[in-house]
Amino acid sequence: GGVVFVVLLSFVVSAVTGYMAGLIGSSNSPLSGIGILVVVIAALLLVVGVKPFLPPGADKALVGFALFLTSIVFAVASIANNNLQDLKTGQLVDATPSLQQWALVIGVLVGAIVIPPVMDLLQHTYGFLGAPGADPSRALPAPQAGLISALAQGVITGNVPWNMIGLGAGIGVAIIILDEVLGLAKKNGARLPPLAVGLGIYLPTSTTLMVVVGALVGAWFDRRAGREPKPEATRQLGVLLASGLIVGESLLAVIFAGVVAFSGNDSPIALVGKGFEIPAIWIGGVVFAATVAVLYRWIMRMGRAA
Repeated sequence: GGVVFVVLLSFVVSAVTGYMAGLIGSSNSPLSGIGILVVVIAALLLVVGVKPFLPPGADKALVGFALFLTSIVFAVASIANNNLQDLKTGQLVDATPSLQQWALVIGVLVGAIVIPPVMDLLQHTYGFLGAPGADPSRALPAPQAGLISALAQGVITGNVPWNMIGLGAGIGVAIIILDEVLGLAKKNGARLPPLAVGLGIYLPTSTTLMVVVGALVGAWFDRRAGREPKPEATRQLGVLLASGLIVGESLLAVIFAGVVAFSGNDSPIALVGKGFEIPAIWIGGVVFAATVAVLYRWIMRMGRAA
């Protein structure tokens, strides 16, 4: 039954996420929302078809099985995201599809080898918020994973607040209708993307704040680039810079976690004591903003010379 569920749901989910990734990009693909639907469906099927035949106290095993099934479907959806995004990009640059497919196969294999030890390193160094034994003061937040886990537990144990889910569904429908009305009222006017609103509702501010800041900076840069002699080239260079900042931050975070884990010191590269923590945050923010400004001025000059 589990295999049939995974095959059927993976087919549907990969079609949806792959289509959205190819249409508007993998970053806008509704992977989290799809995962929420999958875990609810899996948990409901287990409650109806399996739980009545098990002895009391089997709820934890059922929750684990539901999350395991969901993780497989998530992996399939992620690969579909990457596949369609890659093929779309390859078409734009006249790449060879067969070679792209080989690269994707290699990427899946390498990811399967690299991701587990990285996650284990982060778990060992910081832990994840909500996980057993994790220190809330230093654990890494995992709001999406926490939400999916809570839904699985709630459905299987019968503690899901369905009224809140219904309220959320109603809000979602209202936002979709409002977004369509805004689109019909003014073709190029302000819109209310349902996915962005949903992410803003259930993700904490600490996660979404820099996304908003980045969107504002990106909008400013696009308008500024539009006044340049070669606006499209300038915009593409700006996207490359932003992508490099994102990837670089992720890589440095993993490297730093490794340093913390192997040194046994929470602040292995600290230059000052904890009493300087608040000024350090402000100074770091100012330095980061100044660095970004300098880099984007450099990008502007490169765009003119392109």
